[in-house]
Formats: sequence, structure tokens, C-alpha cells
Amino acid sequence: MKITRSVLHRLPKAELHCHLDGSLRISTILDLAKKQKVNLPTSNLKDLTKFLVITDRVNNLEEYLERFSITLSVLQTPESLTRTAYELAEDCWNDGVRYLELRYSPILHTEKGMTPPESIDAVKKGLEHAEEDFGIQTGIIICGIRNISPDISIALAELAVEYKNRGVVGFDLAGEEENFPAKEHRKAFYLIQNNNINSTIHAGEAYGPASIHQSIHYCSANRIGHGTKLHEDIDLMNYVNDRRIALEICLTSNIQVRSVDSIEVHPFKKYFDEDIRVTLNTDNRLISNTTLTDEYLLAVETFNLTKQDLRTIIINGFKGAFLPHNERIKMINLVVSELESNFSSEKSLTT
Repeated sequence: MKITRSVLHRLPKAELHCHLDGSLRISTILDLAKKQKVNLPTSNLKDLTKFLVITDRVNNLEEYLERFSITLSVLQTPESLTRTAYELAEDCWNDGVRYLELRYSPILHTEKGMTPPESIDAVKKGLEHAEEDFGIQTGIIICGIRNISPDISIALAELAVEYKNRGVVGFDLAGEEENFPAKEHRKAFYLIQNNNINSTIHAGEAYGPASIHQSIHYCSANRIGHGTKLHEDIDLMNYVNDRRIALEICLTSNIQVRSVDSIEVHPFKKYFDEDIRVTLNTDNRLISNTTLTDEYLLAVETFNLTKQDLRTIIINGFKGAFLPHNERIKMINLVVSELESNFSSEKSLTT
């Protein structure tokens, strides 16, 4: 039977790979720009949407990332971070997301004098309000940036340590992948690992499996962001599988940045069939013009997923969450019960 979008929308989901600065509402960007007197390419909602949202494909990851200069221009005050963090959590909740890990880099929000700790406090405030209002559970992942000095990554890692158990659940390395190897930032990840903090690294998206190898063996990543090129190294793929290192798959953005030639040849289904812990995520809800429901629907329609496949992928998301073990098990049990309720009859899959 056909699994409909409405069913996918109401299923409980975990969002592990979602960038705050790539997931704003267009109306909020316009409002913040007006209040902060920030010049945008256009003040027309429709035109700004065309400017920011990718509807086809770009030439490479670097071209994709260019749009972030616009979103970041209105995210330089505590108030803007609090508002957009709250709105992102609200949008996720309305998308069926029960658990959200929001990621961002505090170093990118200091142009008007806001300090990195002030930015974290602001994001925390927005997420805490969303948790109170909607019941969604959230965590913050702090991002180092590949193409910024490794010393900055160390400073950001120190912040992650400072905010451990106070909203921050993990550390990441994002930014331009090619020519900016993860191993250059390994000191930051030594600090993260030595303080028992989880980490994830963008790897295997714009560069080959060697990037994933560095992320795991130099930086001890617990998860891999994207991992699209992992299948090019079977031995490494088996290593990732054996250690249950989760892959944060973002189908739409992978197509848009030409990480793969087409959705039909995306290695997602190969990974799934090999029992690798694959998860589905949005990456950037605004820039990629997607929701988590959209990502699941794309996977269902492309790879002919069954309800049992869906159950496995959804649970993978919660298994990969950067939560304490006992909290994670409790959440998984609740999600399993909700999935069983939704999947209790064939009719429920088509209505």
C-alpha cells in the first residue's frame, strides 16, 4: 500500500542534522533586517525566497554555502538567535519532530559584539521556551569551521566543555570540506573526547572517504554528517557499520550540491541494506526548501521503503541521538509505542 505524506508527517521523528542559520523563516529574515537596519538583496518576500532557496542544483558545496551570508547578517544579536531557535523548534515540532539537535557556530555571530557565550545563552533561551510550549526535546551542537583557524575550533571546543550538561550535547566540524582536512582540527577534538562529549563531523559530502577516515581515526567522531562517499571504501564502510557509527543522511541537499549525480544513485539504500545506522535529516530547511517529512517521502518514493523500513530508520534517528543512555532508551520506548499505534493497521498507512 502507498505510504502517504500525511502519515509520514505524523510519525515521531528525530532531527540530528539541522543548521540554525540555514533554517530560518523568510518572513523572520525580513522582519529582523528591518529592525536591525540590515541591507538585504531585496525586501520583497517572493524575490528573497528566490534568492535564498535552491530549487534545482548548484555547481558545488561552496556555491550552496554562499547563501548563508544573508541569513547570518540578521543573526548577530541575542534576540535574533533566541527568536530563530524558538521558531526552528516550533517548525520541527509541527513537522512531527520529537527530538531536535540544532547546530550552529557561535564564532559566526560576533560581528556586532555578541560574545560566543552570549550567543549560546540566547539559543538555549529560545529552545527552552520551545520545550515548555510544545514538548519537543532539544540539544545544541557547537560547530567548528574547517576553513577557519584550528585555534578557533579549540576555543569553540572549550565552550562546548563549559556548556556540557547545560544545553550543549555535541561538537561538530562544518564548512568547506575539500582542501580543509579534519585532522587540522584534531586538537579541538582531543579536548572534546577527553571531556566525554559526543562529536559529529561533516565528511564524505564534497570529498572522498579519506575525509571520513580522518574524522573517525584522527578526531574520534561518533557520527558522520552526510557520509555520501563512504561506499567508495568498502573496508571503511564495514568499520563504520561494525561500530554502529550513525550517518546523518540529507538527501535533498546531497543532490543540490552534486554530492551524488541523482537521487536514484544515492547510496542511502545501499547503506540501509547493509544495516548501517542511517538517519534522515534536513540539513537546511530554508536553503534546501525541505522538511523532515519531505525527506522521508523522498526516501519512500525513491527506494520503495516499507513500513518496517520506516520503523527502522526512525528508530535509528533516536538511537543516534546525543542523549544519555537511559534517557535515550526511555525516548526510544515511547517512540516504538507510538509507531506501533500508527502501524497497527494497514489502513493507517494510507489516511
